[in-house]
Amino acid sequence: MRNIIKIIACFFLFSSIVSCGGFQKVDTRKVPISGPERAKQNIKEGRGVSLGSAISKSRSTNYEFSTSNPMWRATLDILDFLPLSTVDYSGGVIISDWYTDNADKNQALKITVRFLSNTVQSNSIKITVHKKQCSVNQTCNVELFKSRIQEELTASILKEAAILEKQQKK
Repeated sequence: MRNIIKIIACFFLFSSIVSCGGFQKVDTRKVPISGPERAKQNIKEGRGVSLGSAISKSRSTNYEFSTSNPMWRATLDILDFLPLSTVDYSGGVIISDWYTDNADKNQALKITVRFLSNTVQSNSIKITVHKKQCSVNQTCNVELFKSRIQEELTASILKEAAILEKQQKK
């Protein structure tokens, strides 16, 4: 009984290898050796399986690099003095780490910038500032900080983005 199972398993293994073209002779001058080059050639020739083809046909996506987005570049230029904890271009968010200046060691600010669109407009960006106030015994209170910082940052970023966009068009 074991020999019959082994023979059947060998038969299925052999037939699956033969059906996949495992014994075909390949001219290495025509077929690239490296995997990525073979994949590119298969895509050019229309062979292979793409698991995302149904999804990509129903939706169109437009990817931009962060260097071509003036809002993104301007924000990084304006916030270059801050230590950044999260910079996610695909998610459209920049979050700074807690920043303390020399004037008040017990107070720290954290700035979050969310990009709502790529256009250079005031409603394309949302800035929130959190303030952390710590007492002498290291108990800290964190709150949303409403101040002119948000307005000034928004104005500075938009001004810088407009300059970068004008330079990019030239």
